[in-house]
Amino acid sequence: MSANTASTPAGKQSGSRIPLPKVPFWAQIVAGLVLGVLLGWLARSQDVSWLKDTLDQIGSIFVQLLKLAVAPLVFFAILVSITNLRKVNNAARLASRTLLWFMITSLIAVAIGLLIGLVTNPGSGTGLTPKDGQKPENAGSWIDFLTGIVPTDVITPFTELNVLQIVFMAAVAGIAALKLGDRAKPILALSESVLELLQKALWWVIRLAPLGTVGLIGYAIADYGWDLIGKYATFTADVYIGCALVLFGVYPLLLALVAKVNPIQFFKGAWPAIQLAFVSRSSVGTMPVTQKVTERLGVPKNYTSFAVPFGATTKMDGCAAIYPALAAIFIAQIFDVQLGIQDYLLIAFVSVVGSAATAGLTGATVMLTLTLSTLGLPLEGVGLLMAIDPILDMMRTATNVAGQAAVPVIVAARENILDRDKYAAASSSPVDEEEDDAADREVAAKEPVAVPA
Repeated sequence: MSANTASTPAGKQSGSRIPLPKVPFWAQIVAGLVLGVLLGWLARSQDVSWLKDTLDQIGSIFVQLLKLAVAPLVFFAILVSITNLRKVNNAARLASRTLLWFMITSLIAVAIGLLIGLVTNPGSGTGLTPKDGQKPENAGSWIDFLTGIVPTDVITPFTELNVLQIVFMAAVAGIAALKLGDRAKPILALSESVLELLQKALWWVIRLAPLGTVGLIGYAIADYGWDLIGKYATFTADVYIGCALVLFGVYPLLLALVAKVNPIQFFKGAWPAIQLAFVSRSSVGTMPVTQKVTERLGVPKNYTSFAVPFGATTKMDGCAAIYPALAAIFIAQIFDVQLGIQDYLLIAFVSVVGSAATAGLTGATVMLTLTLSTLGLPLEGVGLLMAIDPILDMMRTATNVAGQAAVPVIVAARENILDRDKYAAASSSPVDEEEDDAADREVAAKEPVAVPA
């Protein structure tokens, strides 16, 4: 080292270059939202076709990059999360409690959706008729749902992005690896390395979220316009109000009364994942951030690595509870079909049991068609909601991800494994891909989580 270099004061730049201030990630997202709205309005009001096409391409590429990582990410995340349960004492108890709270919160969410729909009658006064509907290309039914869990081969689920079948194969592989014990260690080591590689690549895509926001929001405004949104004003407001009640009402109450923690602190820690979910409209795409913020809230890493991937594919309070309940009432009113008590009970049942069909991808069409086919409502009603779906999906996904982080906090607090000091220190600062250091990973791998009997 030269004398000149050694004499440079610590923390000073050696040259005359002035470092540019770092813009917070949340500010980049907000800027993307504002710019997207302005460009979308400009493209529609001035009929600028090339700008509309450009916004469409930007948003589509961002979504495609997220989808590109979905299939392998889900497979290895579920496989590794199941095998990580071997490091957790009373793993079966933790898994069952997690599933129980998933069901409880889903029931509360669907009840809120039904109540709002019955009070506001979202399908009346829209001017829409059954002729405006269109039957979807892919419809879900219970037969398809049950028979579609088991794949016919190991390649098709990855090429066709059938997340439910990928989850099934990953679960089978994970349980088999647990049974093999030490003989499966090379496979597990490879799986963990591949998962880290995928998450690192997905971080690069996540950094593009502000640009993706410009394209997705801008194209939605340019293509649909405010006139179309006006036709669905009541329904849109119902979905946003229902999700907001769950997001800012139900979860904080459960955190305060059941987990005995400060709800405001939860939102400070979980906010990076919630805002990314709002923009990306993908629970699976947000999963690495959700996992990191959940760990930052004091949930043990070994338990988080199971609960978050499991929740990202099955825990859908926005897409699989509030939305299908409101959409079923909306479509029934458009087609002049009277729903009875048994129909509302069926909606609640489908929301709790069939939520895995949503699978953490953008949109909730499969879940909606599953609900409509169960109730005997015309599937053409799905076409009524396709145009407005991107606007609704942002709030739905944000609610999904908040629940995927809140339930592990509740379960960990109930089982006395929550690091409350770490929870109290959680901040809303952006999550960095380098936040996980090797020391934490080594400690998490060596120390099992003790769950009191």
